[in-house]
Amino acid sequence: MMAWRIARRELRGGLSGFRIFLICLALGVAAIAAVGLVRDGIEAGLRANGAVILGGDAQMSFTYREANAQERRWMADTAETVSEVIDFRSMLVVARAGQTDRALTQVKAVDDFYPLYGQVLLTPDWPLERVLAGNGVAVARVLADRLGLQIGDTVQLGTKVFTLNAVLDRLPDDAGGGFGLGPPTLVRKAALEGAGLLEPGTLYDSQYRLKLFAGAAVESLEQEAMAQFRDSGMRWRDARNAAPGLSEFVGRMGAFLVLVGLAGLAVGGVGVSAAVRAYLDGKTEVIATLKTLGAESRTIFAAYLMQIGVLSVLGIALGLALGAMVPILLAPLIESRLPLPADLGLRAAPLAEAALYGALTALIFTLLPLSRSGRVRAAALFRDIAEPVRSWPGWRVLITLVVLLGALVWAAAAFSGEVWLTLWAAGGVMGALLLLVCAAWGIRVLARRAAGLRMVRGRTSLRLALGAVAGPGGEATSVVLSLGLGLTVLAAVGQIDTNLRAAISDELPDVAPSYFIVDIQPGQLQGFLDRVENDPGVSRVQTAPMLRGVITRINGQPAREVAGEHWVLSSDRGVTSSDIAPEGTQITQGQWWPAAYDGPPQVSFAAEEAAEMGLKLGDLLTVNILGRDIDAQITSFRVVDFSTAGIGFVMSMNPAALAGAPYTSIATIYAQEEAEAAILRDLATQYPNITAIRVRDAISRVTEVLRGMAAAITYGAMATLITGLFVLIGAAAAGQRARIYEAAVLKTLGAARGQVLAYFTLRAGILGAAAGLIAVFAGGVAGWAVMTFVMDTEYSFEPRSAFVVVVGGVIATLLSGLGFAWRPLAARPAQVLRGRE
Repeated sequence: MMAWRIARRELRGGLSGFRIFLICLALGVAAIAAVGLVRDGIEAGLRANGAVILGGDAQMSFTYREANAQERRWMADTAETVSEVIDFRSMLVVARAGQTDRALTQVKAVDDFYPLYGQVLLTPDWPLERVLAGNGVAVARVLADRLGLQIGDTVQLGTKVFTLNAVLDRLPDDAGGGFGLGPPTLVRKAALEGAGLLEPGTLYDSQYRLKLFAGAAVESLEQEAMAQFRDSGMRWRDARNAAPGLSEFVGRMGAFLVLVGLAGLAVGGVGVSAAVRAYLDGKTEVIATLKTLGAESRTIFAAYLMQIGVLSVLGIALGLALGAMVPILLAPLIESRLPLPADLGLRAAPLAEAALYGALTALIFTLLPLSRSGRVRAAALFRDIAEPVRSWPGWRVLITLVVLLGALVWAAAAFSGEVWLTLWAAGGVMGALLLLVCAAWGIRVLARRAAGLRMVRGRTSLRLALGAVAGPGGEATSVVLSLGLGLTVLAAVGQIDTNLRAAISDELPDVAPSYFIVDIQPGQLQGFLDRVENDPGVSRVQTAPMLRGVITRINGQPAREVAGEHWVLSSDRGVTSSDIAPEGTQITQGQWWPAAYDGPPQVSFAAEEAAEMGLKLGDLLTVNILGRDIDAQITSFRVVDFSTAGIGFVMSMNPAALAGAPYTSIATIYAQEEAEAAILRDLATQYPNITAIRVRDAISRVTEVLRGMAAAITYGAMATLITGLFVLIGAAAAGQRARIYEAAVLKTLGAARGQVLAYFTLRAGILGAAAGLIAVFAGGVAGWAVMTFVMDTEYSFEPRSAFVVVVGGVIATLLSGLGFAWRPLAARPAQVLRGRE
């Protein structure tokens, strides 16, 4: 085949001119492959260790109560072993030398069968039976360090004193518990008797881990359990999806990072296209000769397409090797940072996904320059030596490009499972590329006009730099595209991260309470109010009775069949009661029940959630509270603002509907920061059973998670930026010959070496600043869109990160441009000009 013979002979010339091509393609593929391998490794670890993460083959859990006799019998008949765990929050109190320290902890009260799977890691490495014997406890290392605890110290939970026998290094089921506000404390359930912590109405979860018989059909057991106990408030999980929240988070984070990697591939594609264009421009005489000898346009096109294809395969292979190597080499570090077992290793699926992305990107960005080589006539090619000919590709090439682009977006959506996220990201990347292309054109126009201004006259280096930026053969497009997209991603991340931290750390504490208090028993409420309402440092106190219930039916139909998988139906929700509408209640529809109403149960529902679920006035909700079904009619909708961290309930019922149900009260305390310590000390001393959650600490935990997410996204953006830097280096290397000629001409006309250096510096600085400013604008728009439409919060432009982006753009272009300026500065004009004759 003639085309392959031509391609094979061209390949004998080596990789000269294709190094940047290979680097850009390899880096993009490597980033996607590495992210995919880590994501798959975590998901494989979740699947392989589902029983360990969950604590059993299956789990049945209840809120506010333990399993009744019927439920216990079903579990005993179904499972080989049943382990009971009571999970709740409490205050761990340490008294020493007349001082008392307190910290919030997540208490895990276990039985003799715990753990069914896995192993509790302790220091010292004693058997768990010995550590928890009598009134022994084990606390998390971070909690022991915070409170200055040593083995043998005494601590208090509720009204009972316990002995610290060991420090918890890791619980096997820690990752399956979701987000916790306090470090864990492990204790025997029997030892909590007399501590006053599990009184009627106390907020706790009872979890029953089932070790099933060999060969048990988990799906059938789930259906049987849900049919019998779903309406009693039972929740079912099994080892097939042991940590659904964590699994979803890992999947979405991995998908988002893959999309960031695709943005990096798009930047690399710019370098790929530039490298192919520069290579073909250098092959003008070869192509002209081939056409003169009778070679057809399609033969030339096919020959160079084959050559680029072979090099693309090489670049993709290098990227896959690098992407596979990074997770394996960093496996110990990655696994030590994860709260769950991960199975990091080589897997075909993520590598194939990365290879597909690389192949499609290489095709998309090489077709345009390749199409020009086959369409231009031989005579035009000979005249094209001084100035490249620009021509639009044929309709077949354009249709092929659209198909390839659609295939790339479809593949990203299919592999990630996040269709809308992929479409928005693809639209954002394409929009950013279009904006950058338009901006590059605008920069050339502005530079051309600025070069003619009176104020520029006499400033030779500046005028030359502006002329070079404005020229048709200038670097504006390649620099703005390659550097601009990477900086845009970084700018967007910086704006989002800063606005999130401002919303959480700065704005929220101004309106949020100091403490969120739970488990106030009815007989303790008046004393609690006497203490906090008479404190001059307290500005406001809110209290409300609270139970928790599960919406099981809507108008007699299963709730999920009516309202789908809405978050209100995913678990039990807080339920309160009030004789009259609380102060500040905004009723959007209907009306509150009359005072002292004792008729059929009525409920007021959160307006926004009701609209999402398709509820209307008059609908009948069946709410299971402590195993009892309450049928309540919706008589009003009201505004519930959960963003203030204050008291907010989806459902509020008339008090008679909940008469006789054991309940506790919750409260929020709005206090000056200097008064918080004394309030906590007095309340914890007088009422050891209550739990005080410091809102600032909870905000800090959320901030830590968001910082981790922002860091991961920033690393992805940095990979994109590194690819852009290599594209810049390639553009600078490709333009070195032109710079040598320019320097020779300028020196011949009398320019000193300093003036030539200033010209190169100003040109690089102008392009870098332009790329940075465009990136700040595009990143600011992206940050505004995310904060407004995704985070549903206010956005304000953050200038510090924007300044860093602009300065970074200037420095990047200066380093890449000046790195290839020494040869032009050292070149002798006579030698250069004689060589161009």
